Amino acid sequence: MADIRQLIFRNRSYTPIPFLLLMIVFAKPTPWTLVGGALLALAGEGIRFWGVAYAGPLTRVTGNVGAPELMTSGPFACTRNPLYVGNMMLYAGIAVLSHALVPWMLLATLVFFGFQYAAIVSLEEEFLAKQFGERYEQYRNTVPRFLPALRPARVGQESQRPDWAGARRSERRTLQAIAIVGTLVIVRWLWI
Repeated sequence: MADIRQLIFRNRSYTPIPFLLLMIVFAKPTPWTLVGGALLALAGEGIRFWGVAYAGPLTRVTGNVGAPELMTSGPFACTRNPLYVGNMMLYAGIAVLSHALVPWMLLATLVFFGFQYAAIVSLEEEFLAKQFGERYEQYRNTVPRFLPALRPARVGQESQRPDWAGARRSERRTLQAIAIVGTLVIVRWLWI
């Protein structure tokens, strides 16, 4: 029997689409929600971008879970899952920005993606424990799963460095999607 977590992992790039479409269709933004939502979404994308600069294009893998090395530097020294934390903030920011179906859209977004990322993280953690053994256990015991620590942990590979140009290339589609959704919500606001 197939592991449902693997199915969720493989399709994680597509699961935001229905939410984003609903946010656009039912958008009723105000100047305050546009500003507040945009700030939250940009903060989420900033965390994502920082994480992608360290993890590289591996964050775009849609096959099986894998990792050639254990990422412990940059945002990975504050939370084991900076990309998912950033995604949650990004989706919540767009929900606030759109002001769609308040408060249900924001709650549905948080619940759905909370479930999705919990399932994916449990799958990834099993892989990392098998792949990196004691090193991963030390990291897991030192760095929080989601809620970022205020002080970065020093648990390993200090030689890991960010690739900002690579992150810019890798995040191009995400940035385009944010711009398109934001523009459509603003157009909707102007027509309301």
